[in-house]
Amino acid sequence: MVAAKENKFLTVAPFECAWSDDLKFREAGRGCVAFDAFAHNDVTVVFRENVGTQHYHYKKDNSPHYIVIIGSNRNRRLKIQVDGKSVVDEEASDLCRCSLEFQSYWISIYDGLISIGKGRYPFQNLVFKWQDPKPNCNVQYVGLSSWDKHVGYRNVSVFPVTHNHILLWKQVDCREVKGDESGDEKVVEEGTGYDYEQWGLGNFLESWQLSDTVFLVGDEEMDVPAHKVILQASGNFPLRSSDGDVIQLRGVSYPILHALLQYIYTGRTQILESELAPLRDLSSKFEVMSLVRQCEESIDHFNLSKTAFDSCRKVKLLCPISHPLSGFMFPSAFPVDVGKLVKLYSTGEYSDIKIYLSDHSLTFQSHKVILSLWSVAFAKMFTNGMSESHSSTIYLTDVSPEAFKAMMNFMYSGELNMEDTVNFGTELIHLLFLADRFGVVPLHQECCKMLLECLSEVIFFFSQSSRVNDTSRCHYHVSLLFQYICYNMVSV
Repeated sequence: MVAAKENKFLTVAPFECAWSDDLKFREAGRGCVAFDAFAHNDVTVVFRENVGTQHYHYKKDNSPHYIVIIGSNRNRRLKIQVDGKSVVDEEASDLCRCSLEFQSYWISIYDGLISIGKGRYPFQNLVFKWQDPKPNCNVQYVGLSSWDKHVGYRNVSVFPVTHNHILLWKQVDCREVKGDESGDEKVVEEGTGYDYEQWGLGNFLESWQLSDTVFLVGDEEMDVPAHKVILQASGNFPLRSSDGDVIQLRGVSYPILHALLQYIYTGRTQILESELAPLRDLSSKFEVMSLVRQCEESIDHFNLSKTAFDSCRKVKLLCPISHPLSGFMFPSAFPVDVGKLVKLYSTGEYSDIKIYLSDHSLTFQSHKVILSLWSVAFAKMFTNGMSESHSSTIYLTDVSPEAFKAMMNFMYSGELNMEDTVNFGTELIHLLFLADRFGVVPLHQECCKMLLECLSEVIFFFSQSSRVNDTSRCHYHVSLLFQYICYNMVSV
């Protein structure tokens, strides 16, 4: 017997596949299957134009089909196959953790766009997507399969996918693999208006733009500009709230200070082995403790390995990423104490710009360098010679106070928190457009993710509720929700 089905629990034997009349997309080529899976490896989902058999095996299938394998190669990789040919073979250890307990997944197909995510609700927590350059728009039946070990499935459901989900997904930052006509794979980064490794805080390293303090280095008193809010959020520097602070560093060479500032402004630096100890001492003086630890670990490594001292050997030092999912983005990959940064924002210490929301008579104190590292629009406003470049005040109109407050909090904390927001849905739409207006791409992505989560919960509720017994009525309610969102977008 291929499957034992009790209380919505399904066990698929090795090298077999379970099919059901319920596991079918309502519209060919467009649908989503959500499920919980328990397996040691190879959770295999088949998408075909016709129903397969109990002893179906995808490696012997000559008909058009898609195969998604979660946990291939002993729970380490994600694979996608098209008509028996591998088109995706990616390291995905964070996705493929289905051996210890049931894990929730969803897989959707929309005109050849295969999207894979984790979580109870479909259409949220998007992890991976791949676009078939020659999409099969006729696949409709879903098979739950296995490889050489039993796979347990439960809570299996099929949902519709609408064009609105695809529009939102295009705004979500997710690695995408696209196939070209030759069948080769290309890995691209989608969803970012610019590369944060090329545009961001590093652009202000030792730049006079927006600087409000200066180091005088060595006996020659070389001028090196910096920004108070960045320094103080990263360590403990002798700064005052007034303008014109000067930090005298006699006996310190420029390469040592440069390495310290480069680490603070970019999250990484490179220095000669002979300069590790001076860099450690300077970092300790200003309490940049993550760099102190990096230097000490490198020194200990060379001492323990008894490697011959090489004064010309370069050592790379990299700040640990506090939130791996955020990637190399401020402030997660920088030696910044987020708590201190948020406090500097809330107290207005070292602030050099006041933002008036003219329609609401509200004022926000901020720091030009923080606004600029998140937003190219703000950076241009403050540095291209416009009136705002020489002013400590700017005026904004047609801005929701709640949305602007949420955007400012995001810029200083790197996180979006709207749990206590009144009129959450309306303010989320306002925030989405505000992020787009100022080019705050990561915030724009977070807003889109929240919209997807809201939609997925509504879809799940209507599909599971006893009050809605047919999928057409479920789809009708979801369509009403999309119309409501579109109406609010137009009226913002």
